[in-house]
Amino acid sequence: MKKLLLGSMVSALALTSAAFADIKIAHIYGKTGPFEAYAKQSHDGLMLGLEYATGGTMEINGEKIIMIEKDTQLKPDNGKALLEEAYGDDEVDLAVGPVSSGVALAMLPVAEEYEKILIVEPAVADSITGANWNRYIFRTGRNSSQDAVANAIALAGENTHIATLAQDYAFGRDGISAFKEALESVGAGIAHEEYAPTDTTDFTAAAERIFNAMKDLDGEKKLFIIWAGGGNPMGKIQAMDPSRFGIEIATGGNILAAMKAYKDFPGMEGATYYYYEIPQNPVNDWLVKTHQERYNSPPDFFTAGGMAAGIAAVEAIKKAGSTDTEELITAMEGMEWETPKGTMKFRAEDHQAMQSMYHFKIKVVDGVEWAVPELVRELTIDDLPIPVRNK
Repeated sequence: MKKLLLGSMVSALALTSAAFADIKIAHIYGKTGPFEAYAKQSHDGLMLGLEYATGGTMEINGEKIIMIEKDTQLKPDNGKALLEEAYGDDEVDLAVGPVSSGVALAMLPVAEEYEKILIVEPAVADSITGANWNRYIFRTGRNSSQDAVANAIALAGENTHIATLAQDYAFGRDGISAFKEALESVGAGIAHEEYAPTDTTDFTAAAERIFNAMKDLDGEKKLFIIWAGGGNPMGKIQAMDPSRFGIEIATGGNILAAMKAYKDFPGMEGATYYYYEIPQNPVNDWLVKTHQERYNSPPDFFTAGGMAAGIAAVEAIKKAGSTDTEELITAMEGMEWETPKGTMKFRAEDHQAMQSMYHFKIKVVDGVEWAVPELVRELTIDDLPIPVRNK
């Protein structure tokens, strides 16, 4: 009888311990390196998202959230090894990250091997939820197709010729591929494609090839640039006076620091993922107010994305009532949740978050350090025909 009672007590203690076990989440991202600014925004946003979704308790169903940070230094091998460490040694329930698409592609097979959830935020390449996707991958960040379709809607027009310049890796290549497809869907096309290494600082040769390809074309001419990090291709190519060939520079949204350069392009149109003054909803109101109070600045491009990922993680665990992977997948497929951008929804087919994008026109405002992207039109989930690419 004593043995039976003791066994019952041990079982009860084990159940109690399991019921109140910590929830471990790893944030694996390029904390140091060229995308450091993106990484900080993403992490700040992730923590704010967890706080918002838990009402400030940092607990889900009575279980404490433990955050583990790991720095990939933007190296794919590091990302792979650190995710293996997080799933294996740290026994995290799920992971979030990374910043770089190249690092993300190295991490995807690890999620499948360990059968654990990886919420991709903010890496953009289509192949993450396309050719290289597996069922353990969910992405809260926008993909290249969402950028491309939104910008195609914003830029394409009758007798408009568009050339492109992008970085020569997954982010740039996937972005242009999706942009080309999106343009074709609205009856337009690309006049010339140009790719440059990510560390390029001299764009003279690339710009001259673009000018030569477009100078004899009739109609409206635009150079659409997809670029992340340094180099300032917009400013350097603008200094070469593309207007002598009738060429206007166009691009999508960016972080506030990068948008200082946009002040040289008043009236420029494009599409953006987020600008803190555009979305009108309670989640964004909270984010803007809280971020201003804590950091003395408005939230930025990737802050909103990080917050969307944090809220998604909490809502998924609440909905599943568990951190069991299969129960999380069931809960997350088709899940809708509220973010600073409004409602997002994980598409069941590829776990890509469907979300609004914003057609903008640049305005220069006295006293504001960066160019202001004024809203022309919100492009809702229903306005954006985003292809499924994982088949």
